[in-house]
Amino acid sequence: MTFIVKPKFAHPALEANALGFTHRDYEGAMSTLCAGCGHDAISASIIHACYELSLPPHRIAKLSGIGCSSKTPTYMLGQSHGFNSVHGRMPSVLTGASLANRELIYLGISGDGDTASIGLGQFAHAMRRGVDMVYICENNGVYGLTKGQFSATSDAGSKSKKGVANKDTPIDLVALAIELGATFAARSFSGDRKQLIPLVKAAFEHRGAAFIDVISPCVTFNNHEGSTKSFDYVREHNLALNALDFISPREQIEIDAAPGSTELVRMHDGSTVALKRLDDSHDIHDKPAALATLQRHHSDGQFITGLVYLDPETVTLHDRLGVAARPLNAMGEAELCPGSKALESINAALR
Repeated sequence: MTFIVKPKFAHPALEANALGFTHRDYEGAMSTLCAGCGHDAISASIIHACYELSLPPHRIAKLSGIGCSSKTPTYMLGQSHGFNSVHGRMPSVLTGASLANRELIYLGISGDGDTASIGLGQFAHAMRRGVDMVYICENNGVYGLTKGQFSATSDAGSKSKKGVANKDTPIDLVALAIELGATFAARSFSGDRKQLIPLVKAAFEHRGAAFIDVISPCVTFNNHEGSTKSFDYVREHNLALNALDFISPREQIEIDAAPGSTELVRMHDGSTVALKRLDDSHDIHDKPAALATLQRHHSDGQFITGLVYLDPETVTLHDRLGVAARPLNAMGEAELCPGSKALESINAALR
């Protein structure tokens, strides 16, 4: 029912965050995706994460390419900047915007076709250059806008709605992102908001290239028996690496808990959370181990979800290029156009 307009009014008693914004202030237009689409659950998780982080909507820039996934920025963050680019070119457009204005918070939304096929080269360079961004791939393993053909992330042996089996080797975008230089790499499931929301919050707080691959079943073309990206299959084969929560930086809270124990910890807002300390079987800072874990469990037909890899010592594209601290639109003519002498000096140094 795309003709229905979302009401603009909001209940006066809605809870507000630290900036005074309510949850409604982070929402967008009514979704036109198929009822039950996993992409809508991802949009809801992004909205919730931005609300809880108290991100100023006017400081968020959301960019996308082409596909069902790339329509979703319309359905969230309606007060934020937005740009819908051409198929597979979102990363380069976002990179240019980031270089021009580094003060914005950049969110790139893409899909498995937009990222792993026509946009694979663009994805690779955004990761290896360390573009300061949150890159979310809404991965359903099919081309949903063109009647459900297999995409580059479709598992070998997975069957289409018509019963045809995929014979090609799939691309593991999380493993590829880690190989290319992403300093934050995670996978989640659109039906697991308890896991996805903390991951999105952590990605926004990360400095550098943060990539999240979200398995998002297509209810129209890829939610049947034989599909390895259907709701039932992912639920049955989902293996969470870690129990996740995210707390915004405040004065440090320290505990001393034994492995496997659970401890109640009082938070800054007065609430109490139960923290369970996991064993050290998966080290998120060990790059080779992260890649080996992905490969091992993929061979077993399992989806690894959670935070797979994190490098806290990041070097971003701005660091490498020595980009000015202020955005270009805040500079005057004298700073942007230093004159012919400066240009001659640069040219001379390149001879």
